[in-house]
Amino acid sequence: MKTTIEISDSLLREARKFAAREGVTLRMLVERGLRHVVTETKPVAPFKLRQASFKGRGLQDDLDQASWGRLRDRAYEGRGA
Repeated sequence: MKTTIEISDSLLREARKFAAREGVTLRMLVERGLRHVVTETKPVAPFKLRQASFKGRGLQDDLDQASWGRLRDRAYEGRGA
């Protein structure tokens, strides 16, 4: 398949010199580079939050409308804080 790409003149000059030193065509060099990037770049699995819920009946009645500070104080109650 044919395609057209635009790259900087300086990079093209370097690539041609490199290909000549390696004894390969510019096409082979580009294919080798693309193949390397495609095979070496592994897709990153998207973050998935684990299921961390537990059985219960929700907040206690006296904490139903409590502020974050009050919830935090209750959570640390009796823990020396």
